[in-house]
Amino acid sequence: MKSTLFPLLALISFSLTIQAQQITPELMQRMQSDYQPTAQDRAIRNAIGKVDMRTLVQNQEGLDGYFDTHFTYRVPQVGITDQKQSGRCWLFCGLNILRAEMHRQNPDMASFEFSQSYLFFFDQLEKSNLFLQTIIDTRKLPMDDRKVEALFSSPISDGGTFTGVANLVTKYGAVPKEVMHETYNANNTGRMHMILVLKLREFGLELREMKGNAKQLQARKEEQLKTIYRLLCLTLGTPPQLFTWSMRNQKDSILSTETYTPLSFAQRFASNTQVSDYVMLMNDPSREYYKLYEIDMDRHTYEGNNWCYLNVPVEDMQEVAIASLKDSTAMYIGCDVGKELDGERGYLSMNNYDYGSLLGVDFPMNKKQRVMTHASGSTHAMALVAVDIADDKPVKWMVENSWGEKSGYKGHLIMTDEWFHEYMFRLVAEKKYVPERLLKLMNQKPVQLPMWDPMFMCED
Repeated sequence: MKSTLFPLLALISFSLTIQAQQITPELMQRMQSDYQPTAQDRAIRNAIGKVDMRTLVQNQEGLDGYFDTHFTYRVPQVGITDQKQSGRCWLFCGLNILRAEMHRQNPDMASFEFSQSYLFFFDQLEKSNLFLQTIIDTRKLPMDDRKVEALFSSPISDGGTFTGVANLVTKYGAVPKEVMHETYNANNTGRMHMILVLKLREFGLELREMKGNAKQLQARKEEQLKTIYRLLCLTLGTPPQLFTWSMRNQKDSILSTETYTPLSFAQRFASNTQVSDYVMLMNDPSREYYKLYEIDMDRHTYEGNNWCYLNVPVEDMQEVAIASLKDSTAMYIGCDVGKELDGERGYLSMNNYDYGSLLGVDFPMNKKQRVMTHASGSTHAMALVAVDIADDKPVKWMVENSWGEKSGYKGHLIMTDEWFHEYMFRLVAEKKYVPERLLKLMNQKPVQLPMWDPMFMCED
């Protein structure tokens, strides 16, 4: 009797376990019975079926009163840029910070913009080489190896980080916007990206399957890069090697006219771009603070620097930011800009929207939990240009965005200090504004993180 009872009980237990793992007809019936819509539910259903939910959840109390645009410390600025339909915020932000320094050194200079297309050309070429060379380096690993899968999943992107800006300017220099202007494909990178990704996957597979020695593989990779170079010339234009440029003042009079190479132009007007001149700070509460971290493959050139950051509490990040702003120096920051954004006013506040009252559900996760579950991360780069301080504490902050001068508040976004705590992740500051106690921590050996780590996110 016992010999047949235990298998029978095990079978019943297994059957119950399987049922618990599925949406069974019985579970469906219980869910249907549990949902008994009230008159309020029906009104909400009618409303959200016709309009953007944000219209209904916008906190009207937050719209009342004065929208304060005063700031205690604000960096002088020289115009708003527009990345259009592209993921190049990291590049616009980095070049805007270099432009601010250029303007500070030449205060009579008229409005100016570095060419984003010029550096974007080499960014895409360098990322293509990074992908192809890493495919060669990993060709003995199986296709289902996690790193190989990650490479083919995203061979190239138009997003990036400040480290990429620094490496690219150091290697290729910079040029004025009028020397290499924006094209449709620079402003709208989707189609170009699709073509490049498809070609790189084809090339990567060919290199993995190719029979040959290292020299033959490199020769084939060179031919593949020539194809990528041609595609970039057709979509973005051919980068200049020599050009003549006149600096003008605000009355349109010529201050100087000289002939430059991209490298000599950068040396004169954008020389402070060495990665070693800056400290990359991160506020990631899911990891130990005061540790140095490095993310594998999170770079723009094969020989370049991976994103390497010191993880600190947000209060340390703010201390550095205030010191820089007091000295009229803008900073590269990365945040989760889509969260709680009132785009019309250009306002980032935890009180902008109230989804809970409308839908009858809570959203209790904190910043650490959002990072751990991929619900939040650094998605957009902007230049931090202002802070307002009351009673020795920051009250609100302002960033120069790259969505055009008609977006937000005159091309800017204003964020409350509470929002800063919840959704600010990255800050890049010059070393002279960083306390010695933090600089000493930069000497430790970084903890290596894989390329599929949540913090690999590139700002776009």
